[in-house]
Amino acid sequence: MSWIDFLGFSAALAVLASFCMTTIVAIRSLSLMSNILFMLYGWCAHIYPVLLLHLILLPVNLFKLRRIKPSVRHINP
Repeated sequence: MSWIDFLGFSAALAVLASFCMTTIVAIRSLSLMSNILFMLYGWCAHIYPVLLLHLILLPVNLFKLRRIKPSVRHINP
């Protein structure tokens, strides 16, 4: 297995792990990690649709996570 394959499998495992989480902060955090890993994978493996998709999803996840964080801190001091 090449390091590019390892990167792709790591990204896929991050997505799988995000589906197993129960809190939205954990889901978004793992989704961010998977976005970064998939962007690296798409770039290194020259799979540009994967790269483009995760370039678009990264700011969406960042925005959603930033919007959630203040309300979570307010609930759980």
